[in-house]
Amino acid sequence: MPEPTPIPVEQLRFAMPPVHASADDERAYRKERLAGALRLFGEYGYEDGVSGHITARDPEFPDCYWANPFGAPFEGLRPDELILVNGEGQVVEGHHHVNQAAFAVHAQVHRARPDVVAVAHTHSVHGRALASLGELIEPITQESCAFYEDHALYDAYTGVVVDEDEGRRVAAALGARKAVILRNHGLLTVGDSVDAAAWWFLTMERSCQVQLAARAAGKPVLIEHRDAVTTREQLGSDLVAWINYQPQWRRIARTF
Repeated sequence: MPEPTPIPVEQLRFAMPPVHASADDERAYRKERLAGALRLFGEYGYEDGVSGHITARDPEFPDCYWANPFGAPFEGLRPDELILVNGEGQVVEGHHHVNQAAFAVHAQVHRARPDVVAVAHTHSVHGRALASLGELIEPITQESCAFYEDHALYDAYTGVVVDEDEGRRVAAALGARKAVILRNHGLLTVGDSVDAAAWWFLTMERSCQVQLAARAAGKPVLIEHRDAVTTREQLGSDLVAWINYQPQWRRIARTF
């Protein structure tokens, strides 16, 4: 029996970020992905009361952002339930309030980073635990190297953020990086797509969990600087984040 003939590479399927012909198409896509990411975060237990937000910039109005409604559960959230909020925190589409405390940070991060489409921040357990130590993620695993020299610590806690000045300070601490640890508070990640921002949050939370577990068990061995940088260059782009997120998206998309 002859050996099977290899299928030409160009005939194999490999998902890449889509390009949309209109702002309406892009808006529908972002809202669907945003609702999916929120459902996924709910599954992972990142929801804590009314705390937590993922926001996505509108493709037509760059200073307006789609967000989850205040007080609505992440589980089962639909795209048509999302609200559109302008940079001043005013709801311009939808029928629910926005969490002003969370949005004070998100709006300033979006404004400081025009390259960012989505911002994710929730009160995940391991992110809060590491944040309480006021430390950065160490390069102790392949996954944690994605954040090596590409995340920051906002080394302050002043209570619930309700003003623009505090939001601007968080945005300044983030700078051009993909993530920031808010001391005594939790994690915040950004991306050039909802998928990327969501993936960075998922893998950052896991990196916090691994770091805490490894430290409890002994003394973690750090990956050397050069190898950590090389690994970050291989795994640390938003495109790689988007690709890594697709199995999560395909699973959660079945719930729509």
